[in-house]
Amino acid sequence: MKTLDELKAFYTDELSADLKQLEARRKQIMQNSIIAIGVIVVLGLIAAGVILSAGGPPPVLIVIAIICVIIGAIAFKCIGSGFKLEFKQRIIGKIIHFLEPDLSYTPNGLIDKHTFQMSKLFTHHIDRYSGEDLVRGRVGKTDIMFSELHAEYKTTSGTRKNRRTEWHTIFKGLFFIADFNKDFQGQTLVLPDSAEKLFGGFGKMLQSWNIGRPDLVKLEDPEFEREFVVYGNDQVESRYILSTSLMRRILDFKNKSGTKVYLSFTGSKVFVAVPMNKNMFEPKYLSNLDDFNPVYHYYCDLAFAAGIVKDLNLNTRIWSKE
Repeated sequence: MKTLDELKAFYTDELSADLKQLEARRKQIMQNSIIAIGVIVVLGLIAAGVILSAGGPPPVLIVIAIICVIIGAIAFKCIGSGFKLEFKQRIIGKIIHFLEPDLSYTPNGLIDKHTFQMSKLFTHHIDRYSGEDLVRGRVGKTDIMFSELHAEYKTTSGTRKNRRTEWHTIFKGLFFIADFNKDFQGQTLVLPDSAEKLFGGFGKMLQSWNIGRPDLVKLEDPEFEREFVVYGNDQVESRYILSTSLMRRILDFKNKSGTKVYLSFTGSKVFVAVPMNKNMFEPKYLSNLDDFNPVYHYYCDLAFAAGIVKDLNLNTRIWSKE
């Protein structure tokens, strides 16, 4: 990881000029958006006055307000069209190359649905799948890729006239894949353990009943088992993969991330899913872009993702592929 002084020098030498140009454009976008939204609000008030003076029902005001919000959002999107992509190409792309020269960046790219499902980390059927910010390449000796992903399923309720559709998140966050330099014969899943924390011994029984998962794997690390539950279809291989040192690294990584962590060892890959509520690499429309602090946060988010290689010690070739 680069030092803070190196990052500051990079910001001054490589990013500042681009950020000044993008900041000027951001201000213009915000000014044009305010004017457009103001016009929409005035027209909405005029329409509301006309309807009410003609004896229209007051609830129609809610409909007008909703229409104004929708039109305002469309106007903002049109006015700022292309800005987000340009920002990512000019700023995020450069930060990634500064972090690791052997990584490439595709702002509109994502890890495909088939690969996501291949991890077996999330078994619910997917009705809507999206993502962005695909990074791929090599960190040290290890091939990696990661992107932001959002997988959802839908439910419907009510009768035909009052039918309602709701969307539910299966996973939203950072999805990371790396070459583990080992061809696994089976599959090992490391999942957050909530059942045992909530129900103790009964929770262990619930874990063993987990339908759709391989067999429960018991390990000899009480601290690890308080945080994670492990499933695998090859008990010997699962214990072989999850060495004492790797379990310690997974625990440290979980504590570093400050959230739940999901891992899958499948094929010759390790899949890591880290739930996040934020979009990591979006430009901040309400903040000054020509400032070091946002650059620092973008860099830290990228370093967190690429740093999984170091966190899990993936560059140390303990095994060789068969």
